[in-house]
Amino acid sequence: MRQQTTGIHHVTAFVRDAQATVDFYSGVLGLRLVKKTINFDAPEVYHLYFGNEGGSPGTIITFFPWPTSRQGRIGAGQVGITTYVIPVGTMDFWQERLEKLNVSATVATRFGETFLQASDPDGLRLEIVEREEGSLSRWSFGGVPADKAIKGFGGAVLFSSAPAKTAEVLERVMGLEPIANDGEFARFKASGDLGNVIDVNVEAMEPGIGGAGTVHHIAWRAKDDEDHARWRSLVEENQLHPTPIIDRQYFNAIYFREEGGILFEIATDPPGFARDEPADSIGERLMLPEWFEEHREQIEGLLPPIQVRVLEADRG
Repeated sequence: MRQQTTGIHHVTAFVRDAQATVDFYSGVLGLRLVKKTINFDAPEVYHLYFGNEGGSPGTIITFFPWPTSRQGRIGAGQVGITTYVIPVGTMDFWQERLEKLNVSATVATRFGETFLQASDPDGLRLEIVEREEGSLSRWSFGGVPADKAIKGFGGAVLFSSAPAKTAEVLERVMGLEPIANDGEFARFKASGDLGNVIDVNVEAMEPGIGGAGTVHHIAWRAKDDEDHARWRSLVEENQLHPTPIIDRQYFNAIYFREEGGILFEIATDPPGFARDEPADSIGERLMLPEWFEEHREQIEGLLPPIQVRVLEADRG
């Protein structure tokens, strides 16, 4: 049977300031901080996860805040734009909200859809689009009520140095369906209802430079461990050199770099973010893997304090 991912599992990016990131993704965008942990390879750095009420696959954006990180440059070999999807009829709300919070935004069109495009404090490019697909969020925070909240990812715009090769991997390996081409972008669609629309540049681009304000990798969904093992075999058969399976606590992962330079991950849907803390309080406590627990006091002393807070413009 042909392997087909249902879409994006998560997107991971580099930023500089942990509190500014919390203020933007929770305060401005209304996402829930669903997990506060550390970079397992550099425990002095947070790993922050934001998503819907439960951190469902297809809604999760994650960050490594490195205060001394160089500024990156968005270009080929990266996710160029991360796309969020909102309920139909809520674009005016989001335009007014970004304006109220002094977030500069522009309107763009692609494949007949209207996108509200903006950047986070580090320059990471984001866009918002209305679509019927995807369940409504049940999370509300600050000035974002649940009926207008971001549902999750709409998808992503991939910037490739070898667009034909990237398109081939999306179609023949990941199982996405090519559905349109406007001369500037080719569009692919996965079978799920979130994180399912992927646009790829048609002409080769200049390479990007990793650093703050850039995406490190994009992760695709695997249903479970058995499905994950099949994915690894398929990637290996296509000579894309996957890593061994790595336990990331909240999902298992493999990584490989496709020929357009973009780092792909395939991640399992389970076990999820409630595996080590109650679902109603996920994201409130710093969670450490067991091999770091004995160093908790030292690690907490190295990390800057952060809090999820309602922005001043949303108070009263």
